[in-house]
Amino acid sequence: MGAPPGREDREHGVTGSVTGFGGTRAWQRPYLNIFKHFCVEEWKRSAKEGDVAALTDARLKGTVYRIRGSVPASNYLQLPRTGTQSLGPTGRYLYLLFRPMSRKHFVVHLDVATEENQVVRISFSTLFKEFKATATWLQFPFLCGAAKGSVHDGAARRGEEHLVGAAPADVRWTCLLCSNLLVKNLCTSDLVFDPAVTFSEARQAALACRGVAPMPREMAFPVPKGEKWHDLYDYIRFPSEGSKVPYDSIQKSCPHPAAGGQVSEDPVRQLPQLVTLTKAVRDRLSLVHQITSPKAMPRRCPAIAKSIPEVHLTAPAPPRAVPAGDQELERSQRPHSAGDAGRSPAVRDGGIHVYAHQRTERTIRAIHPGSEEMLLPDPILKLRTIIGFGGCSTKWALWTRNNAAVVYPCHAVIVTLQIRTGEQRFFLGHTDKVSALAFNGNSTLLASAQAGPLSVVRLWDFPTGSCLSVFKTHVRSLLSLSFSYSGAVLCGVGKDGHGKTMVVVWNVAQVTRGGEVALLAKAHTDVDIQALKIAFFDDTRMVSCGRDNVRLWRVRSGALRSCPVSLGEYHSLEFTDLAFEEGHAAEREPEDRTLFVCSKSGHVLEVDYKNVCMRSVRRLLPAQPRGCQRQDKAGDAGPGIAINSISFSSTFCATGSEDGYLRLWPLDFSAAVLEAEHEAPVSSVCISPDSRRVLCTTAAGNLGYLDIQSRDYNTLMRSHEDSVLAFSVEGIWKQMATVSQDNTIRVWDLGCMQQLYDFTAADETPCAVAFHPTQQILACGFDSGMVRTFSLAASDLLVEHKQHRTVITGLTFSPDGNFMFSSCLQGTLALYSCMAQNSHILRVLGNVVARDAGSSPDALVVSGDSRLLAFVGPSKYVVTVMEACSLDELLRVDISILDLNSTALDSAVRVYFAPVPRGELLVSTSSNKILVLDAKTGRLVREVSPVHKLPCSSLALSKDGRYLLTAGDKVIKVWDYRMRFDVNFQVYIGHSEPVRQVAFTPDQRHVISVGDAIFLWDFLALPAERSPRAGAHSSESALLPGAGIFSESDKEEEAELPGSSRMVANRDKDASVVMVEPVRNEELLVVRPKVRQESSKSPEESANEPRKETKSPKSQCSIRPDSYRHFTPRFKASVLPQNFLSPPAGSEVLKLKAVIGYNGNGRGNMVWNPDTGFFAYTCGCIIVVEDLHSGSQSHWLGHAEEISTLAVSHDAQALASASGKRSGDSHCQICIWNVQDGVCTASLFHHETQVQAMAFSRDDRFLITLGDYSDQTIALWNTYTYELMSSTCISEPVHDVAFSPLSHRDLACVGKGAVMFWLLEQQGADVNLKVHRAPAPAVLGPVEMTSLCYGADTLLYSGTNSGQICVWDTETNCCFMTWEADEGEIGVLVCRRNRLVSGSNTKRIRLWAVAAVQELRLKGPDASSVLLEHEITLDGTIVSAAFDDSLEMGIVGTTAGTLWYINWMESTSIRLISGHKNKVTEVCFSPDETHCATCGEDGSVRIWSLGSMELVVQFQVLNQSCQCLAWEPRPAVSCRAESRHVVAGYSDGTIRVFSISRTEMELKMHPHAVALTAIAYSTDGEMILSGGKDGLVAVSSPHTGMTIHVLAEHKGSPITVLQCSRKQYRDFGVEGGELWLATSSDRRVSVWASDWLKDKCELLDWLSFPAPAGPEGLGSLPPSLAAFCPWEPGTLIYVGFGMQKEALFYSLRKKQVVEKISLPYFATSLSLSPAARFIAVGFGERLLRLLRCPTSDAQDYAGHDDAVHLCRFAPSGRRLLTASHSAVLVWELTGS
Repeated sequence: MGAPPGREDREHGVTGSVTGFGGTRAWQRPYLNIFKHFCVEEWKRSAKEGDVAALTDARLKGTVYRIRGSVPASNYLQLPRTGTQSLGPTGRYLYLLFRPMSRKHFVVHLDVATEENQVVRISFSTLFKEFKATATWLQFPFLCGAAKGSVHDGAARRGEEHLVGAAPADVRWTCLLCSNLLVKNLCTSDLVFDPAVTFSEARQAALACRGVAPMPREMAFPVPKGEKWHDLYDYIRFPSEGSKVPYDSIQKSCPHPAAGGQVSEDPVRQLPQLVTLTKAVRDRLSLVHQITSPKAMPRRCPAIAKSIPEVHLTAPAPPRAVPAGDQELERSQRPHSAGDAGRSPAVRDGGIHVYAHQRTERTIRAIHPGSEEMLLPDPILKLRTIIGFGGCSTKWALWTRNNAAVVYPCHAVIVTLQIRTGEQRFFLGHTDKVSALAFNGNSTLLASAQAGPLSVVRLWDFPTGSCLSVFKTHVRSLLSLSFSYSGAVLCGVGKDGHGKTMVVVWNVAQVTRGGEVALLAKAHTDVDIQALKIAFFDDTRMVSCGRDNVRLWRVRSGALRSCPVSLGEYHSLEFTDLAFEEGHAAEREPEDRTLFVCSKSGHVLEVDYKNVCMRSVRRLLPAQPRGCQRQDKAGDAGPGIAINSISFSSTFCATGSEDGYLRLWPLDFSAAVLEAEHEAPVSSVCISPDSRRVLCTTAAGNLGYLDIQSRDYNTLMRSHEDSVLAFSVEGIWKQMATVSQDNTIRVWDLGCMQQLYDFTAADETPCAVAFHPTQQILACGFDSGMVRTFSLAASDLLVEHKQHRTVITGLTFSPDGNFMFSSCLQGTLALYSCMAQNSHILRVLGNVVARDAGSSPDALVVSGDSRLLAFVGPSKYVVTVMEACSLDELLRVDISILDLNSTALDSAVRVYFAPVPRGELLVSTSSNKILVLDAKTGRLVREVSPVHKLPCSSLALSKDGRYLLTAGDKVIKVWDYRMRFDVNFQVYIGHSEPVRQVAFTPDQRHVISVGDAIFLWDFLALPAERSPRAGAHSSESALLPGAGIFSESDKEEEAELPGSSRMVANRDKDASVVMVEPVRNEELLVVRPKVRQESSKSPEESANEPRKETKSPKSQCSIRPDSYRHFTPRFKASVLPQNFLSPPAGSEVLKLKAVIGYNGNGRGNMVWNPDTGFFAYTCGCIIVVEDLHSGSQSHWLGHAEEISTLAVSHDAQALASASGKRSGDSHCQICIWNVQDGVCTASLFHHETQVQAMAFSRDDRFLITLGDYSDQTIALWNTYTYELMSSTCISEPVHDVAFSPLSHRDLACVGKGAVMFWLLEQQGADVNLKVHRAPAPAVLGPVEMTSLCYGADTLLYSGTNSGQICVWDTETNCCFMTWEADEGEIGVLVCRRNRLVSGSNTKRIRLWAVAAVQELRLKGPDASSVLLEHEITLDGTIVSAAFDDSLEMGIVGTTAGTLWYINWMESTSIRLISGHKNKVTEVCFSPDETHCATCGEDGSVRIWSLGSMELVVQFQVLNQSCQCLAWEPRPAVSCRAESRHVVAGYSDGTIRVFSISRTEMELKMHPHAVALTAIAYSTDGEMILSGGKDGLVAVSSPHTGMTIHVLAEHKGSPITVLQCSRKQYRDFGVEGGELWLATSSDRRVSVWASDWLKDKCELLDWLSFPAPAGPEGLGSLPPSLAAFCPWEPGTLIYVGFGMQKEALFYSLRKKQVVEKISLPYFATSLSLSPAARFIAVGFGERLLRLLRCPTSDAQDYAGHDDAVHLCRFAPSGRRLLTASHSAVLVWELTGS
């Protein structure tokens, strides 16, 4: 009996070691089963000794472990296995479920580690007669209870039995509860489990909010019917509740008076009674108190709750506030309705509560003396608006019975939206996304299902918003709900844990009267169910449909049975939705109803419900005059409308389909009477109870309704399709920008919470966003590392910064707007200057921002005075403070060393500057703390801990420094920043995903949080400077429905700002669906303005009055419109030559034979007259006139700059061409050419920048020229004298212009949101232009009119940048019809009679039949009036087009540099002219000169026929640039005569050998690690020499692919030239028959002699040419070039940067320069003729010079619009190839 500690005699014992009770681990909530966690039955993590066995207990009906033996120390069970390990529980209470063996003693030991790391053993046993305590051991006697009614029980009642001793014979199972510890069998929990309380009793009494819960199933003891728990088992609690036994013993608790019945008193209030203790005992028990009590935090958390104050609520239902410590139990046991109206979080446990939303008036609370001080007002946040829809599914949206509101889910929140006011009401309580909704017949009951593993259903009293019931579904994922009309029966469909379909039916009739939900029936089925509905005439009957089946269900005698409808030949259809007919005749039976079922194939089945058979089948087909056809066979021709949803009223039917259309049909489906198109598939449709509106949802997250009477479509909600990553708010224009994983950037109006703009990045994800504080500029960072700034005023991209290479993690502006900062995942930090509108980089630092800190929207923070910048870095343990304007480091703080007591390294997560006067920096850490540091010294001022269960994801501080916002996991907390109260924060839930960012609005009246959706909260705290009365008045006014969210003072300040009025580009009305009412057949023309992918713009104010001739401000001229129609000349660093040596007439040696390429950068720069056959196009500054029959070219040279556009007169006798201004000129050049002889007859100069478009009048008397967006002038010219007749300056950019084909006096042009109709009035020699500006139809929104053409009679067609084509009546100047013609911008329109061709930036040209459009001008639009006849996709954006009079054939140009021949009759497209789109990097001739090869930066190698100049074959390598190529020399052996090869070097260091004859790649080698810069074949073709950017030269075999030699003499400088030449075997005193040279960019040339068959390669000479110390006036150094002289053996010629501009002749025999030829400029290319003594030299001044040796006679040739970077003579010397950027010119030598 008195054995030493740890060695006592015992019958059975359980020992455990418990440490770390202070932690918080969510996985241990609501309780932890330690036996199950340690897998005791496997004995791997636990230890047993002696007689320990597992057996089944008859009473408990489960496994128990029996421990017995005479020596307790030899018979035990130990957890964990070794004493050095810890159980690691975190719960407040530890439960031990055990039963002593009869008449035996037992011992239980618990080893507890204190915060001071002192191990104390706590033991209780029947061996102990009294309490004993030492420094390390506490012994408590255990008092066993006897069974009720037994002898021992009666003796105990009489006081005749000793209280201490062995267990009696009839002992029972016991539950032991130890305060302040965490062990079922052994279990731990934060909750007080009351075994006598059932789940329903706990729910009705709302005990969960008091920290009390019923016993979980794994801990529950079975109680037979009619029995009470306390009569069968003992409930023992330590410390003891009573004083009937000694205070220092463990005894049975007395049950409550109502034990086993209703709980009448709060168990938490039953605190132990105090007794008088001796000092010795008090000293020893102080240690117990330290172990078992929470640590007291001054002014934060009270050590123990003394009392729980009463709660007075305005709503009758019990409170739904949840103590933070009990949230997990509440979520798992009974998900709570945190959003019930009027519920106040007055019940507190440890000072923490959760408040989700308060809908009605403020809660009035009675404040009791002694209650805790807490943060006020309570609540401090009130949810105002949620921007979002869907989450789990976008098919659930319901009308209320009064037609005034719609109900829909937004992730975990259910929203009721009032149609007229836009006010939202919220139903909160779900902890995961809502997967289904259902109303009963009169909308008084709402059912909602929750997705996820914890699938529950909530029933709501809809008028009050209170949650009536929460129950588990027995289904793992519930996908659909249906309420009976009476609300008595609820049915659900979902999947069980094995993925099998399950149908469950519940009886919910008693819920409204406080009753329970009863399960009526459930059934598993193998059939697919997509929709299931309860019949409104019988609560026990249901119908369902799915893939291959339609079934009728019925509940009878507790069983759910079904029978299929015989579908016959339609059995294989995929059915998606169903609906009963509305209305009923009195003479028909209730079940005599027609059921309609729709399908993905367009079939609509009419099912006779009573007779369970099909009546008829209809199939709805698109684009047919009659919308449907009655069918007898399932496989009718053509695809049907894929119907997703169907809804019926008594007069019509609505369908929503996969093609994005909402259609209204008569009940016989004869024809669609109304339809509305959306941008995404329609998920569901729902007709309102009054049949006046149709609610519609789309897969893209849009929610709207169609008003049938007015034919208006109203968008109620737009939402991001994926998680919102970050947001930014600006206070001047009251706008908010958000970025999302759906790759969109959206800008919202904070006043009405409507979307203004939508930017889409197709291949990039925006991850950071920031508003400029004073300008309408938005900066956005992308996952590609790009940082872009946009002008919202102009809806244009301003600057694109490429300083980063990976995900942007931080992006912000300084508060004064002078600087912008960005950081990326690689640790790079960039500083930009934002003084001007176009920001520019100032400084870039590498490896300064933490790489392992992850991305966040607020990784970079700037102090309020714009002086300091703070971030986490260079490691996650360090916070760095820099001077903002220079990025000079000021301070580093190591966060990991601030907590000396922590054993783990703490790292920083987020930083935030406090208001400037405080001078503090807030840092949230990975250990869930917030550290407040002195921003100047780095000293730790104070810390807040713990903040959240997970690290804080976002911080924000109010401007007055009083309130702190934190976000962690899925909750938001509002803190008192000065931590003055006992309870310093409030918790708010609602998000179903982690909160990414939280912040105050600039006016401090609201809070915004983003994650799964966008939440706007009203911030109800009073400003510091306001009195309570005034502040209260202001707060209440902010809650009024429809009130703006900004104060009046803010609006007054806004009105004073210049340019503060903003145009809204995307309102909720007419924003995504536009309809025009039809006149006949009740059909409808639908037009849809798509939100453009790059930007959206604000419309200008329209005015139907002439524009004055005033120049627009230059500030506007620099803004490029949102239209690709505007010509932008390619950037050129070259300049025109100052001197030009033109050859005398008739003595030209070179003649331009052909030009390879078409300038796809031009706009309208190709003309073709089908009557005369005249065909011309531009390439650079050359006009190429080509005979389409023979292929011969003539070239008109007169421009020095890139030609932008062409125009040909109607008689094809004159051609106008326009180009930019030359250096020295003040205006750009327009040339007028005589088509017959190709002579320039006039040069016109008027426009200052570029000419956008030109057009001749119908009688060719006038020429109209249009300046670009920077010029903004329209000029009219007389074509007889080419005098300027009129010039008009316009106030906005114009994109295209055209003369009327009916009158030379009428013309039109298109621009920003309007068509301008011009009239020429001529009085004598004077001409006046009058203009009428007709705005685009309002239904299109803010669009750019980008193209136009006149049609038959009085029609004008115009295209828009959003893909619509508008039809205008030129007599009334009104638009009477529009249609959606493309997904992109329409830049080209051509009309001939009744056919129209459109071309767009989607690379498509489309042919439309528009014969009926003329009639519609009088009759009204018709959906079938415009038909798409043909469509062809080409290789680039369409920039030019010309067709014959019947539009049967034509020529189309694209930005890819290709001209296509189009034949609509044969539906063919043939390449007519093609060329390189990017820079040409090498050109060469074939040895027989029948072909030439070119390669370019686009990765292509192209082989051209020199006879026809046609492309023969093209080899394309993706994602690589081809840098050099060489043609295999003529083979010496006849057997290889047919083998022709070219070798090409690429930017990835690879070499590819292509066979021309077999058109395939034969060999790929990788001899270089860097890009190749030069390549050549040896003279016999047996070796390939290649040079790289690193200066290495490799010698490889084209037969084996092996690299034989690598020469490193030029290492460090790129190789520019490799050339091989034959020599005599013993020439120069070395062996070998080949001489070759290598030139590098450092002006060094090496000459080698080699014999490849003998593997010999010997350096013959090494040349190094001098150069001045620094180049003056040169942007970059010219290349170093060398070549062997064909007519002087042993001599090479060198050009490059040197002391003089000259060509040097170097003799290898004399080892010196023997001749010099002076050059006008430094050369950029060099080639020597193998036949005659000619040298061709190209210059960066766009000049080609031909030198004749030895006289050095020079001839200069023009024709290049950029540097001549390549020139190559043919082997015969009769031809010359030159290249300038992408243009390749072929010259012939005629006068040689």
